[in-house]
Amino acid sequence: MTRAYSLAYLTGNGVDPVTAVGIAAEHGYDMVSFRLLPAGPGDSLFPLLTDDALLRELKAALRDTGITMADAEMIRLNAETKIEDFTPFLDRIAELGARHVLVAVDDPDPVRSQDSYTALCARLGTYRLTADLEFMPWTGVKDLAHARRMVEAADHPSAAVLFDSLHFDRCGSTLEELAALPPDLMNYVQICDGPVPYDPSDAELIRVARTARLIPGDGGIDLASIAALVPKHMTVSVEVPNHALAETIGASEIARRALQATKILLGD
Repeated sequence: MTRAYSLAYLTGNGVDPVTAVGIAAEHGYDMVSFRLLPAGPGDSLFPLLTDDALLRELKAALRDTGITMADAEMIRLNAETKIEDFTPFLDRIAELGARHVLVAVDDPDPVRSQDSYTALCARLGTYRLTADLEFMPWTGVKDLAHARRMVEAADHPSAAVLFDSLHFDRCGSTLEELAALPPDLMNYVQICDGPVPYDPSDAELIRVARTARLIPGDGGIDLASIAALVPKHMTVSVEVPNHALAETIGASEIARRALQATKILLGD
């Protein structure tokens, strides 16, 4: 079985969805992800959720290239979340053939956030989608241990942990915790490098995560130790948003270099 590699939404560094599919196909990716719901205030999105013409064009590009959709971004759970509000999003990504949904938690109430996540898993299960819970230091789920607890408490086939090498490096979780995580609690992992040392403020962590990640090998994260613990056949999402570098060498070249470096890292 060959490992699948996905071009993460952010690695497009601002290109439109159809262009992203072309970049993925050109450089040897197997899959791609798209963002239809905002990651935060001011997030500028292509109107994939509402533009039927764009949807048709994207479906044609996927069909023509053989690239498939890995994951959709993103559902954020907060105190006001109503699971039924996500129905248009879920209908849309199901039509595109998505497999996973990236989930983040903004709700500081652990009981309410657990209830929301558990309900979301049940809803996504009806679409045969998974709810991949990403831990990020500035959110309501800050580390790997918390994400694992929530996934295990949900006790649903759709529940899964989403591991991101940048957030892992910043959140204080350990390689021992990663090694102890059952492989069946993950569907895919996100790989990138990042600057070390770094400013630990929330604002700077967010800025780097969204606009200034590094190609594996160009930063200071201990990626070799992480790579040794990534299950051999698990899908890898290559996530390298770097707006400054994209202005210099272009989004396509970042995608090419990032995939090459990630494959070398993982022995592929």
